[in-house]
Amino acid sequence: MSLVVFEKVSLGFGKKTIVDELDLRIGNGERIGLIGPNGSGKSTLLKLLSGDMSPDSGKITSARGMRLGWLPQDIALTGGRSLIEFVRASVPGRESLDGDIAATESALAEVQAAVESGARPLDDPELMTLATRIADLHERRTHFETHYSDHEAYKILSGLGFADADRDRDIGELSGGWKMRAVLASLLFQRPDLLLMDEPTNHLDMPSVAWLGSFLQRYGRSFILICHDREFLDEQIERVVSFEPEGVRQYRGNYVAYRKQREEEEIILENKARNLEREREKAEQFIERFRAQANKAKAVQSRVKQLAKMGEVATFQKRRIMRFSFPPTGRTGAEVLEIRGVKKAYGEHVVFPGLDLRVPKGEKIGIIGINGAGKTTLLRMIAGEIPHDGGTLELGHKVEAGYYAQHHAESLNREMTVFQEVSSADPEAGQTRVRTVLGAFLYSGDDVDKKVSVLSGGERARVALAKLLIKPGNLLLMDEPTNHLDLESSESLAESLSTYDGTLLFVSHNRAFVRRLATTIWNVHDGTVETYPGTLDEYLHSAALRGESLEAVADGKAGGDRPTQQPKSAGDAAKPEQGKGKQAAQAPASKRDRAAEKERKRREAQERARRSKRLKPLERKVAELESRIGELEDAQKQRSVELADPAVYDDEARRRELLDAYQKAAEKLEELNGRWEMTTLELEEVREELEG
Repeated sequence: MSLVVFEKVSLGFGKKTIVDELDLRIGNGERIGLIGPNGSGKSTLLKLLSGDMSPDSGKITSARGMRLGWLPQDIALTGGRSLIEFVRASVPGRESLDGDIAATESALAEVQAAVESGARPLDDPELMTLATRIADLHERRTHFETHYSDHEAYKILSGLGFADADRDRDIGELSGGWKMRAVLASLLFQRPDLLLMDEPTNHLDMPSVAWLGSFLQRYGRSFILICHDREFLDEQIERVVSFEPEGVRQYRGNYVAYRKQREEEEIILENKARNLEREREKAEQFIERFRAQANKAKAVQSRVKQLAKMGEVATFQKRRIMRFSFPPTGRTGAEVLEIRGVKKAYGEHVVFPGLDLRVPKGEKIGIIGINGAGKTTLLRMIAGEIPHDGGTLELGHKVEAGYYAQHHAESLNREMTVFQEVSSADPEAGQTRVRTVLGAFLYSGDDVDKKVSVLSGGERARVALAKLLIKPGNLLLMDEPTNHLDLESSESLAESLSTYDGTLLFVSHNRAFVRRLATTIWNVHDGTVETYPGTLDEYLHSAALRGESLEAVADGKAGGDRPTQQPKSAGDAAKPEQGKGKQAAQAPASKRDRAAEKERKRREAQERARRSKRLKPLERKVAELESRIGELEDAQKQRSVELADPAVYDDEARRRELLDAYQKAAEKLEELNGRWEMTTLELEEVREELEG
């Protein structure tokens, strides 16, 4: 059964077309990912589905009685009710039911009073009508309490990171990110037939993202998801609707399957265009050669007709993707940052009782942990945006810090143009430098003169990143840099940061982003920072060997041996051992720890061997093909130089030899490039499979 059907739907704003005669059908139980660059129209399409916006032409039909839930990026909630009351009342008909019961009970009480006083007869028909209505209303309330219980609401709120004490808080007291979680909780609680989610992970921490992923895996109804977290998107969707340069396209499978199909389509179209061009050249050469020969007139005419029918093959227009590189950074000392006994509290709430941390030059540190643990506070203290209450926090010799945070994108001057806003970050940067940086972030031509106020959330995020790149420093501090960016921009940012030769500290809930960059993990929890010298996968593998889940690790509830812990208090360190009996009891535990560590190393070695067995042959094949292609291309360049020399044409044998060699090499290059493309595609698929 179709829940929503688009028939020839068109919508545009000024000269920009969002959708043009779009046909789209959303069936029951479908799991759809909506992808495309920032500003392409993804959120607008959700607004068309939700009814917040109407098309210029075409027809949108929804199934009768369909319940729709809509989570936009911008949430506007007013106070006046508690969090749990807000979630309960989100179920259609629930809030009005209590009012109906109260009004009906009041009317029944009045009629009963009139009957008892003799003002009405004992068999008054209204008495029976009201009693029947009360019974029906209470039966509906029982239905709501059975299918929409407080227990289920508590589970959802807890999964999204709310503490038990938050249930009775007025929603007006919540920050923007927590209001978004409250709306998401209400939508998950009411379980609509079609759930529309626009970047639901933007304000979630890693354990909440993991919980939401598990919830959606069990969700039996339809949903459409916009998400910049590639791993989350891949885990959830079975169909892709994408905004491409040629229009809105639809593909079966998840994001990885979409990319594969898209690349295959592109290769096929390029080959068709190449073959058609080759046929056209052959036909033109035949016509030119035999045009003047009467005995070939019929054949020439046939080629002319053939040429006229050939037409064109429309290849894919390349989508513009945010591409930039960091300039070389200034040299620093071996130690970029040292934190000794740093304390931070907000009133009676102690965030950090005493931190001791060191950051060596060149590290890329991924900071994880639940919301409220202190990740952003830590970055802001390092950036100098807020003071620390005690201890010392020292940047190393010649260290210059650059800081990007979510609120920077929101605090841009909306009355300035894009060019003016980025220029303000470094008044000494010339116009050429600013335009070059803006071009890397997809702002060119008249786009640089747009006011910030008309930009989407993702476009403002790109402006804030451009401001950082104008003067990045040699220590980058980044708080959720992928929020509001589209998926391809997030991946491009990760690629660019991987080449950054300075030191990077970043907070992110985006697992793919952390996996791509982090060489060290900091897990912030319970006023401490656990330091693990390794990647996210290595850290999670270590936690798995200790029997800890992703939620427990990022929630600070993980136990067992820690690779590096904050120092214990002096009092704890000074406690004497409690006799030989305790030492004897600890010995078996120590043996178990050594055995577990040995087993961990064995499994890691097996995993490395397994990856190597799958990847090495393909990597070797790609390297060999690239080497051969490079050699052939160098030879072709040399032949081109020789063929450009007029003296070569005086030597017919040499000219023919060069032309034959050039043609054979061109054919060989085409073959090798095709093999390289397919082998590279196979290598990427194997890598994605192993990483999955």
